[in-house]
Amino acid sequence: MNLFRNLLFWIVLAVLGALLAQMLLTQDHGFVLVRYGGYDYTTTLVKAIGIAVLALLVLWLLWRVLSFPFRSWNRHRDRQSRARLGDGFEALHQGHYARAEKLLAQAAEDPHAEGPARVAAAQAAWARGDAARARQQLDGFGERHAGSRAIAAAELALAEDRPVDALVALDAPAAQPLPPRGLALRAEALAASGQAAQAYGLLGALRQQQAMPESRLAEYEIQWAAASLREADDANVLADRWEALSKTLRAEPAVVAAYADRAAALRWEEAATKSLEQALDVRWDETLAERYGTLPLGRLEHRREVAERWLRKHPSSPALLLTLARLASEQDQWSQAEGYLHRALAQGAGSEAWEALAHGYEARGDEARARLCYRNALRAGRGEPIEAFADRDLRQRIFDEAAGEDRDEHGMPRLRE
Repeated sequence: MNLFRNLLFWIVLAVLGALLAQMLLTQDHGFVLVRYGGYDYTTTLVKAIGIAVLALLVLWLLWRVLSFPFRSWNRHRDRQSRARLGDGFEALHQGHYARAEKLLAQAAEDPHAEGPARVAAAQAAWARGDAARARQQLDGFGERHAGSRAIAAAELALAEDRPVDALVALDAPAAQPLPPRGLALRAEALAASGQAAQAYGLLGALRQQQAMPESRLAEYEIQWAAASLREADDANVLADRWEALSKTLRAEPAVVAAYADRAAALRWEEAATKSLEQALDVRWDETLAERYGTLPLGRLEHRREVAERWLRKHPSSPALLLTLARLASEQDQWSQAEGYLHRALAQGAGSEAWEALAHGYEARGDEARARLCYRNALRAGRGEPIEAFADRDLRQRIFDEAAGEDRDEHGMPRLRE
């Protein structure tokens, strides 16, 4: 606006100069007659223009003099507002939350600084534990700065574990279209409120707007995909969501485990076992190998055959040995289950293997061994040395004691090949 005004001034000045130059160069200086109150005033056009310019200059100087106090006051107020805004942000950064809130609330009185100042004041109030004051600061927006208010209100609601209120704030018509930060908060609120499938559907828009770092989006992609599978309320929805995932996601352990668990809960046993088998054939994962033996479904003979086939490729996998022990135990083959459990312990299995061994001994009335295994389960969980069975032969005791040797910096047994 200032550029246009200055340009207009110089154009008008140039036109007047051209007219004056033309009049001065010609012999005809023009004639001006002004009749007012019964009197006649005559002069040349050049003098009339000069008098008009002089009058305008006098009026401009008079206006500048009369408006000087008001302009000085406005500049002083603007300097104060900028100083309060800067000092408030610095105080917020340094943790002086009460001082920051006071300075930022004062800076919010300036319409040009209201948006960032009021949001930061709400953050300062929340940081010092006054959620009511933070909401009051946001209410001060009224209908102004709808986008900033929606984002700040959603952040506050999510911090208080109120994802539904966050969605209400972000879905306000005045806040549309949401900026990248608002879109990211909406996705997080959807996931937190049990609508992970919709959150997963926003990943494309989040990537397009670069609302988050790619590493964080990759984490959310796995989390939301797994959550959307767990939220499926019937087998058809579960199958549709599983097929819609990329091949890369269908090989992720967390996603595969979520699908298998939900399929097992819906009594879709073949789909549950097949998903784990395909994932483990592509990429071995200890957590999935253990999950294969804990799924609440049947197909014991099939699962055991598959697990024994895997054991030939992964003979030192404690999770697979634990899975085989559980499957054998469910088939009432305790002697084989016991052997698998001792092998698993020798390969570094922890408290879960000791608990499974304790349950087996307890079910068969061997209270002494059951108590020892329960104690070892607690010791393994704490990273303490375990107790060997006193009544086992030398070879068996070596396997037992191997579970308590060669521990890492966290006190857990290292895997042995």
